[in-house]
Amino acid sequence: MGENNLFVENQYLGRDKTWISVRLILALFCFVAYYLNLDHLASRQLFFIVGAAVILISILMMYMLHYRTTVTDNYISISGLWTTRLVKIDLNSIAQVEKKKYSTFIFNNPVYNLHKNGKIRFYSGGNDAVWVTDKEGLIYVIGTHKQEELFKAIEKARRNNKA
Repeated sequence: MGENNLFVENQYLGRDKTWISVRLILALFCFVAYYLNLDHLASRQLFFIVGAAVILISILMMYMLHYRTTVTDNYISISGLWTTRLVKIDLNSIAQVEKKKYSTFIFNNPVYNLHKNGKIRFYSGGNDAVWVTDKEGLIYVIGTHKQEELFKAIEKARRNNKA
């Protein structure tokens, strides 16, 4: 009973360009403060340690899996980081699939299974998303870097499921 994966995408926690920029600016501030603080040795070392820690944590976050989106013949599966619950969306219950932007904001926090205002959001980075509406009116907003591929995989799975 092997499932046929039509689409698989991994979203990593630390790969969003805006948050990488924020972390690098913070590290740059620490290194500039380290360079300019010539008189106080203890605080000077602290700035260097904090700047190095920010860069190290940023590198580690780039390899930390946030969630995985999988489209099979029967469902869309979104599995999250460590202790999060697996979310399965049955393709028979889908009423509409749309390609849209995730949000109009520049900065968006990574979220997994965030229920807010009748929408369930999944996001790690990027600007694009696929909006899936089920027959009950619940909207799943799935952030992705491969919007066209995810959209086509869901449409193909829905066609195969109806036939």
